[in-house]
Amino acid sequence: MRTFARSWLPARTNVNSRERVRAVGGAGLGLAVTALIMHLIGPGVEGHWLVAPLGASAVLVFALPASPLAQPWPVVAGNLFSALVGVACARWLPDALWVGPLATALAIALMFGLRCLHPPGGAVALLVALNHTTHFPFSLQVAGGSALLVLAGVVYNSLTGRRYPHVQLAPSTPAADARFSSADVDAVLKRYNQVLDISRDDLETLIRETELESYRRRLGTVRCADVMTREPVVAEFGTSLQEAWTLMHTRRIKALPVIDRTRRVVGIVTQADFFRHIDLQHHEGLGGRLRDFIRATRTVMSSKPEVVGQIMTRQVRVASEDRPLVELVPLFSEGGHHHIPIIDDERRLAGMITQSDFVRALYRAVGPETPEAPQGQPAASVPGR
Repeated sequence: MRTFARSWLPARTNVNSRERVRAVGGAGLGLAVTALIMHLIGPGVEGHWLVAPLGASAVLVFALPASPLAQPWPVVAGNLFSALVGVACARWLPDALWVGPLATALAIALMFGLRCLHPPGGAVALLVALNHTTHFPFSLQVAGGSALLVLAGVVYNSLTGRRYPHVQLAPSTPAADARFSSADVDAVLKRYNQVLDISRDDLETLIRETELESYRRRLGTVRCADVMTREPVVAEFGTSLQEAWTLMHTRRIKALPVIDRTRRVVGIVTQADFFRHIDLQHHEGLGGRLRDFIRATRTVMSSKPEVVGQIMTRQVRVASEDRPLVELVPLFSEGGHHHIPIIDDERRLAGMITQSDFVRALYRAVGPETPEAPQGQPAASVPGR
């Protein structure tokens, strides 16, 4: 019962006071300009400069300029043909109770057929029929007032930052990773099978922006500490190349943060650092050259690197535990980084975020719910890191 009673209450309008003032001022100014010009032209067939349904048209043109029902063709043609229907019914049908309802129904049917559905058009047809207006030139007066109101709407809405006429945009080609396409929107609208007071392209834009806002909200609350792999496999400056390579190979990871005795990050060694010291132009014997490179030299003097500290990348980009994950997007997407060490308040290594971690967190933010990975799961459990 409470739900039924609440359904009769009006919903809140998500429009600020500035937009309300803009709509109110536009409607008043638009009708004033229309009345003034109509007055200069002449008194009109019925002695009026304006007809009452133009007030409803003004609501649509200035308060809902993006509505399909408020566009120039529906406003002018809808009011014109509705007036013609009303005059025809008043002129050729006997004076009876059902003349007004019949005129309104016929006007709606005609507006549907001519793609100019305009709610005030029903009021025009009813007004003309009830007043027994039998002069067809009156329809031209209605059309003239509608056209002037539309012109005022074009000027006023454009000056106040509203696109009018609101042209229906062609369906856009969705990106490869888009979650829905324009065809999906069309299919849903076809099943819905009701007139919407919003253009199709605006509806699609609102859906996409809502999805993006949800993504920002959900991902914006995620911190690096929520996503990082804790207790990552590490190396020290003096770790031998063979030991480091064996760790990466057996644990199936592609990078090792290099730490000192206080667990502060002094560098990072990746597979690319190993391959940089090997001639990759010739594929033959690549495995043998790699084994020769990582094998420890038994002589006292050696010109070849022997430990991780000699080949590691010293300039390492790190991030703090409480940093929002969304701030790492430029690092992974544009900076060319594949592994970001995460440090605590004392700048000690606390964890590691890889591209796999980041993509998984992104998927959880925008995709269906998936089981959470256990805390402290080592990076080695995910192949190809």
